[in-house]
Formats: sequence, C-alpha cells, structure tokens
Amino acid sequence: MSTSDKPEVVERGAKDEKHEEDGKGGFLGTVKGFIQDIGEKIEEVVGFGKPTADVTTIHIPSINLEKADLVVDVLIKNPNPVPIPLIDINYLVESDGRKLVSGLIPDSGTIHAHGEETVKIPVTLIYDDIKNTYADIKPGSIIPYRVKVDLIVDVPVFGRLTLPLEKTGEIPIPYKPDIDLEKIQFERFSFEETVALLHLKLENKNDFDLDLNALDYEVWLGDDRIGGAKLAKSAKLEKSGISSIDIPITFRPKDFGSALWDMIRGRGTAYAMKGHIDVDTPFGAMKLPISKEGGTTRLKKNEDGGDDDNED
Repeated sequence: MSTSDKPEVVERGAKDEKHEEDGKGGFLGTVKGFIQDIGEKIEEVVGFGKPTADVTTIHIPSINLEKADLVVDVLIKNPNPVPIPLIDINYLVESDGRKLVSGLIPDSGTIHAHGEETVKIPVTLIYDDIKNTYADIKPGSIIPYRVKVDLIVDVPVFGRLTLPLEKTGEIPIPYKPDIDLEKIQFERFSFEETVALLHLKLENKNDFDLDLNALDYEVWLGDDRIGGAKLAKSAKLEKSGISSIDIPITFRPKDFGSALWDMIRGRGTAYAMKGHIDVDTPFGAMKLPISKEGGTTRLKKNEDGGDDDNED
C-alpha cells in the first residue's frame, strides 16, 4: 500500500473543530442564519397587538314624526406599526330583543398605524315600519334600544378579527300634539282691521315634556283664510298634559265672505287651524305639525260688554 493509499487518521476533537470551522461559512451557517431571521420575525410579531374599539356616544341629529336618524360614534385604536383595514361593519338595533333595523357597511376605511379613528355609523329608524311590525309600540311612548356593532378588521399576524360592541339607550316614538281653539277674544273690531286673541289648548300626548320655542299657524273661517303668523313663544308642554297658550291675530273683516259674517250674527261657523311648533325634547329638537279641522265657533257677548267667540 502506498503512502497515498493510507487512510487519514484524525483525532475526534480535531475533526469536530474542523467541522465547526467549515460550518461558519457553509450549509450549517446558512441554517443558523435562517433560524436567527425567524427569531427576529417572532420578536416583530410580539410587537403586534389587537385593536380596541368602544361606542363613545350616540347622536340623534334629526327626529320627527316619520323617522329618527341616529349616528353611532365608534372610537377604534390601532396599536400596531402598520395601518389596518376596516373591512366590514355589521350593525343591529333592537328593542327588548326585537329587531328594529340592521345593516352592513362594507370597506369602511383604514385605521392609521399607532393611531385612532372615530368611525360614524348612520342608522335610520322608520316609525311606520316599527309600528306596523310591533303593534304594542304606541305613538308617544319611549322604548329602550340596544345597538350592536361588529367591526371586522384585518390585522397582520392575527388575520381577520371581529370586535363586538354594544350600547343601550332610549328613543321616543313621537306623537303630534292636539290643538283646540278654546275661544277667540276680540280686542279691537272694525271692518278695516280687527285684532283678536286666540286662546288655544295644546295637549301633549307624549311620555316626555315638550319645551315650546316657536309656533307658526294659519286660521280659516269657513273657506276663508283670515290670517296667520309666526310667533316666538316659550312654554312648557307637560308630558301627557294640556297647556294653554294665547296668540294674536289681525285681519280685515271686509275682505272675507259669509263665514265671518255668520259668526258676527251669532251663527255657528266652521273653523280650521294648521301649523307647526318647534320644540326641544330630551332627545333633541323637533318640528311637529299641529292641525284642527271641523271645529265650530259662535260669537257671544262677554259680561264686560266685549265680544268672545267660543268653540262648541
């Protein structure tokens, strides 16, 4: 056997040292670097967190006899170093477990990195839909509601997450006040110009107070419109109560037909009123219609010699 054919004899310790030296720049070094990169990625992952959300408030920007517009403010906080998309918003408004309205808002924007955004969710309650579905919900009542919101976000590492939220409150089912013309008091009467004071009764059939700020009205005797006006008048209409209010009116008797003259002669005369009142409520400002048709008036003498017109 030649010298070149003899096997190389290497001590175990020396062989291991050689492999370690080769590993620094060979395959083992590559594997080691890969594992180190994975470790760094894991450290980055630890830096991500789940976003948080909260319903901060619910506004009622508009409310009338037909519908109520609600805006749900949701504050979303993103603790992550990258923006996160808000994929969908599912919402449900219910009362005593019964659905009033629901909906879906897709593609609702992006929450900035290390930022927070207030997302506004508009909701409309149609009163006819509610009353037609739930016969026990009466006009003039106040009903409890619960707003449920599911925010669906896409967060790196975690994937799609659903953030469930809810908030409770109360909403009215408003009812228009009843109006009656109690009597007409003539303060000055002439064919050219007559000044009268209308004594009105307003019945508030709602389960909440109405703070009257303004009133506009028109009055008819028979088929003749004898006048109207806008009046800034502050008064409180107690819930489920009747309030009195006096409003002035000026007209020219000579411009009108037989209805006014029938009243002056003491005969019954049909009258009608319509208009609106501006009120503040615990749920926001409202403009409510008022109307009265089919009333009858007759002129009667006062004890002091003046003329009053009383409703039958």
